[in-house]
Amino acid sequence: MTGHLLIYIMVSIFITISYAPPKITVHYVAPGISANSSALASRPLGPFWNLRLEDGALWNRLQHALDRQHNPILRGNTTGIMRKPKVQLLTEIEDECLSDCMSHKCSVPRVHDMDSLSEQMRAFIKSMHCRKYPLLINQPGMCRRGNHSFGVDSPMLLMAIKSQVGNFENRQAIRETWGRSGMVRGQSNKKGGLVQTVFLLGRQDSSTGPHPDLNNLLELENQRYGDILQWDFRDTFFNLTLKDLLLWQWLQQYCPTASFIFKGDDDVFVRTDALLDYLHTTMEEHSLWTGFRNGTEMDLFVGDVISNAMPNREPSTKYYIPESFYKGAYPSYAGGGGVVYSGSLALRLRDVSERVHLFPIDDVYLGMCLHRLGLSPSHHPGFLTFDLPVTDRENPCAYRSVLLVHKRNPKEMLTLWKRLQNLHGQC
Repeated sequence: MTGHLLIYIMVSIFITISYAPPKITVHYVAPGISANSSALASRPLGPFWNLRLEDGALWNRLQHALDRQHNPILRGNTTGIMRKPKVQLLTEIEDECLSDCMSHKCSVPRVHDMDSLSEQMRAFIKSMHCRKYPLLINQPGMCRRGNHSFGVDSPMLLMAIKSQVGNFENRQAIRETWGRSGMVRGQSNKKGGLVQTVFLLGRQDSSTGPHPDLNNLLELENQRYGDILQWDFRDTFFNLTLKDLLLWQWLQQYCPTASFIFKGDDDVFVRTDALLDYLHTTMEEHSLWTGFRNGTEMDLFVGDVISNAMPNREPSTKYYIPESFYKGAYPSYAGGGGVVYSGSLALRLRDVSERVHLFPIDDVYLGMCLHRLGLSPSHHPGFLTFDLPVTDRENPCAYRSVLLVHKRNPKEMLTLWKRLQNLHGQC
């Protein structure tokens, strides 16, 4: 009897060790190492965050001080007389912009080669401590709109699209195709959900180039569709991070119960019905795994994951990050175009962002905030941020496993939308 039991135990151990989950066929994966094929955000595999000070790099220096400021050990006993730690005083001295964000009449943090930096980088450094901007156009009832008509409490999917004032054609094409608000059926025609689309805008002015005055047209557009969020900051490439930050703040106040958030650009095409199917499947799997633990939050963050990336040091590119501003590698992050994350994670990102200094590349900043939470983004092969092969782009059946494709102009969005109707019947 003992011998049989021993053999059974050894066989069980061997099966457990040798088991490997089934492999997912991956097509058209963007360059970079896939972080994980799981539906939920994974734990980081390697160190990115540490308390070691990187001399000579502004962001590292400021983040080092902020990390020490929020370190519970270094903060000491909070029940006694509160004294400002030296690291907090250092932060206050270096962050003199904090008290006068809107006027920009403040001293600039010390960067030894400030004069050699691009105008875009200098402007970012001057305002990188500013986190709150007035809302010029708001939609306070967005997430309650239509709820009674459709019999739901809140949107299943909030589509938050980064746009610019002049990109009306892109917004209109999205409204008429994949970003149409209302009840959307899943690809399986069995399940769907309430989708609400909102466009995230900053302010265009002469400092970002010559632009015609489109404010009156934007006001008319908002009166017609009621889906514009606009804040009073300059809409530049390095300020795209603000749209994430301000979206999280808006969600916390006006839409805290949205189940999922899609954050993307206005030149992508999303197969919304297929995305809803994926989210329903993910929710069902999450319920099965956590059914015995009520109230467990879903840490979903999915996109086209890029790992082991380094800052671009080529001054001629728009992604250029000088070594005097940032040293080290980037954490794993989901690259451009669009990502999907759970609404509960969005609120946690809003909280943790208070402990992460702004970074001029928005995708990287999301990766930094995720890592600060102890999470990593999960890779999904259906997020084609570098498009399909040229030979497959005109073939509707090539889009069967696609959730997002980048880039598409307004005309291409409308054409692709028509071609993909009844995709199941075609393929």
